[in-house]
Amino acid sequence: MSDSLHSDSASRLPRQVADAYVDDLIAINPVIGTYLGVAASSGSLPDYSPAGRAAVADLARATLARLDAAERLPGADCDAERRCGRLLRERLTAELAVYEADEDLRTVSNIHSPAHEVREVFTLTPAETEEDWAAIAQRLRAVPEAFAGYRESLTLGLERGLYAGPRATATFVGQLTTWAGQDTDGDRDFFGDFVAAAPEARRSELDKAAAGATAAVVELRDWMRDVYAPAVEGRPDTVGRERYARWSRYFNGTDLDLDEAYAYGWAEFHRLLAEMKAEAAKILPGAGPWEALKHLDEHGTHIEGVEEVQAWLQGIMDEAIENLDGTHFELAERVKKVESMIAPAGGAAAPYYTNPSEDFSRPGRTWLPTMGQTRFAVYDLVSTWYHEGVPGHHLQLAQWTHVADRLSRYQASVGMVSANVEGWALYAERLMDELGYLRDAEQRLGYLDCQMMRAARVIVDIGMHLGLHIPADSPFHPGERWTVELAQEFFGLHSGRPADFIESELTRYLSMPGQAIGYKLGERAWLLGRDNARAAHGDSFDLKAWHMAALSQGSLGLDDLVDELSKL
Repeated sequence: MSDSLHSDSASRLPRQVADAYVDDLIAINPVIGTYLGVAASSGSLPDYSPAGRAAVADLARATLARLDAAERLPGADCDAERRCGRLLRERLTAELAVYEADEDLRTVSNIHSPAHEVREVFTLTPAETEEDWAAIAQRLRAVPEAFAGYRESLTLGLERGLYAGPRATATFVGQLTTWAGQDTDGDRDFFGDFVAAAPEARRSELDKAAAGATAAVVELRDWMRDVYAPAVEGRPDTVGRERYARWSRYFNGTDLDLDEAYAYGWAEFHRLLAEMKAEAAKILPGAGPWEALKHLDEHGTHIEGVEEVQAWLQGIMDEAIENLDGTHFELAERVKKVESMIAPAGGAAAPYYTNPSEDFSRPGRTWLPTMGQTRFAVYDLVSTWYHEGVPGHHLQLAQWTHVADRLSRYQASVGMVSANVEGWALYAERLMDELGYLRDAEQRLGYLDCQMMRAARVIVDIGMHLGLHIPADSPFHPGERWTVELAQEFFGLHSGRPADFIESELTRYLSMPGQAIGYKLGERAWLLGRDNARAAHGDSFDLKAWHMAALSQGSLGLDDLVDELSKL
């Protein structure tokens, strides 16, 4: 641990304790350092072994003890200190609950695992100078040890009878095959392709380091295929109520009433279905929503070409910034920069966003997985880029970074609650609809399809993991108990997304239980907070001022979020 955490620790207020925690966490997990833009982190990777995970848990326990002392100090009850302390306590408690249940010994997923973390961090590691590439070579040489530590954790999980799901395992094996450049598409291995842009002077060193990293990918893939997959064969993909509740707390920052949330998902399903039918009739009279979407897949507006869609998505974000700044937001210059990127092959099908570095030298970026496509339907992208980019993830997370000195480093980065962030992004989609930016039935049906996907996530994620019954008023298998097969069928019937996307989504829900429900439940929290604030202020309510205050308070769990938003 850093000397800074221990020196004069008795006089530290909650925000200082939180920021000292970030410093010590970066020392344990340099991937976090890279996300934050810490140059010294570029040459190393975390220890994913049981010993490495224990070190993170020990740090969390020590920090909670220091927080206890900090919250008794004069000044700890002011809003800034109270809000930070509340977040730090909630987050570390939720993380320790996951750790103490040994969940990290069975972390296998198509989107969230130590292996995915290692791969993604290279796309964010600085690669401009020879010194940058020297650090990259060092980080590449650390890949075999990082993967060995991850495998050690999974091995211990098998010994303790803690298994990941077979579906996620099979998907992960396929992803590793793609990363190794050994699938049928003929793409180059990820690490070899990554170093192709390196300066010639370091070519030999980097090619050798990349080859070693790729060999580690192959070794992990072979072990997952030949040892792990047979061990988990026949095991359930779902996790049950107890594990689901633990993960739901982790992702949502509160102990949800899961049965109430399930009922809310169905209420939203019925509301959105009625709206979708109305929009579909404008596109293809007499057709249902998904028939209309299939018509748009063939005959709707499209962007041709990968480079062309990348530029078009950049234009969506640039236009939103230009139009919203000064009217509904007040944006700092450095917050206005965001880049549209194409995601590397071999990941999940869903688009995603990566934060700017703390000094904004690396801007926020949106990432589109093309999944081999070169023709892209507009209806499927407009609302999604309001979600991923502006005014969604980018405005919130870049604003947190911008005001980190007024919050704490922890609140602006490491302390992120998934449902807070995803709820804001879904609220941002709805805001753009409220403001009239979805300019025709094609774009609005696409928006409603995105909303329906998030409602369906609540239904199937809770339903299949808890084994709940399908309500009697459902148009789909009323009265039956959810299974993974029914969940996939339901999703396919009530989504305009292609089959490979739906397959990827279901695998994601199975391997990240409780995360996918945070979009719709988070949006509900943001809307409730806005409604409460509007009611309190009456005609004097200023939406722009509320947006900026809301985006400048850092992360909070859902209960705390509603409370704080309502006071703004």
